[in-house]
Amino acid sequence: MKRTRLVLVAALAVLAPHVLAADAKSSAKKPVVLDLSSEALISAADARALVVAGIPPALWKVYPQSKWGLFSQVVGGFTSDKICVVTARVMLAPLTVTNGIIMRPASRAAAYDAKANVTDEECRAIARDKLKEATESVVSSVVKS
Repeated sequence: MKRTRLVLVAALAVLAPHVLAADAKSSAKKPVVLDLSSEALISAADARALVVAGIPPALWKVYPQSKWGLFSQVVGGFTSDKICVVTARVMLAPLTVTNGIIMRPASRAAAYDAKANVTDEECRAIARDKLKEATESVVSSVVKS
């Protein structure tokens, strides 16, 4: 019985650093991104993916993922004159203890566009482009490349 406990303790001592390192790596790859976009223009999952893809690792060295998150929002649609109007916003803001975002951004950016005579798909493409543009603006204001 004593030997079994000793073997178990030794196994835990050997495996614990690897488990903790794997857990730290998996959590480091998942930044907090709160998206409140209009589903007619872009899905929340697509918006999060675009924002995360636009953030270089250098940003997380200045603003650690454990303390900072991103807020994104794409709103707009068609006016009565069939003009596609899009506004995209991205903010880098501090996190609460429970990973909520505090709306006191360290950096924020917005991108706007309006085009007439476009299809629904073209309007969604404009929304994606404006979200990328806003993300790039936030990054360039914080991290100098």
